[in-house]
Amino acid sequence: MINVVGISFKKNGRIYYFDPNGYKLKKNITVIVKTEQGLKFGKVVEPSLMIAEDKIKTPLKKIIRISSRDDYNNHRKNLKDAAFALKKCRELVKKVDMNMNIISAEYTFDRDKLIFYFLADNRVDFRQLARDLAAIYRVRIELRQVGPRDKAKEIGGYGMCGQKLCCARFLKELDTVSISMAKNQNIALNPNKINGLCGRLLCCLKYENEGYEKCRDKMPKIGDTVETKEGIGKVIELDILNQKYKVILEDDRLVEVQYESN
Repeated sequence: MINVVGISFKKNGRIYYFDPNGYKLKKNITVIVKTEQGLKFGKVVEPSLMIAEDKIKTPLKKIIRISSRDDYNNHRKNLKDAAFALKKCRELVKKVDMNMNIISAEYTFDRDKLIFYFLADNRVDFRQLARDLAAIYRVRIELRQVGPRDKAKEIGGYGMCGQKLCCARFLKELDTVSISMAKNQNIALNPNKINGLCGRLLCCLKYENEGYEKCRDKMPKIGDTVETKEGIGKVIELDILNQKYKVILEDDRLVEVQYESN
């Protein structure tokens, strides 16, 4: 087991783990770290955590230092300048009518790189755009295509439940959600019911999926032939949470059966 510290670079953003490098860090302390993209300004969200070494996929990078007042001021300047760069990039895209939607921009802390995130239905040739941006800002330009779920996380909004989107409110990782989860919970496969604002399957389908799997474990499946007290019939409907199922008998009678696990 090794001691790590969890750092986030955006509000409700993904958590990345670093070697504390001897620093005793408390929650919400801001730090400077080195990432694959360069230096970044981040906030401590998990001050101390023991993780098995085999769960660390890449060599841990170390915390460089606890941020100073000057670091904080530079970070604020980077945020402000990135907002202006985002506006300029959108103007350039609109001018040449490129089929892409620029959703955010960020400077690395040392301003060695300016990164733009965009959404597009297909692959986009943005080489000329990158050259134009590099000529304006005199830094390395990187354009990264993201998915609809990333856009929803960035922009926010309200789901059909009336709450703020989970991805924008508290989800750190956008886990894979499959249509089998909706089927497992007996939810009608209506896109209006199972898709979120991003147009992808609702993240919340995953929340209760494990509970449904346990509840339906060993229960008969729809279409199975079963024997009941009333006779033999075929299962046509499941009530997973109440552990009941409906059976149509050979004489066309419909009966409800309470499942009893052995």
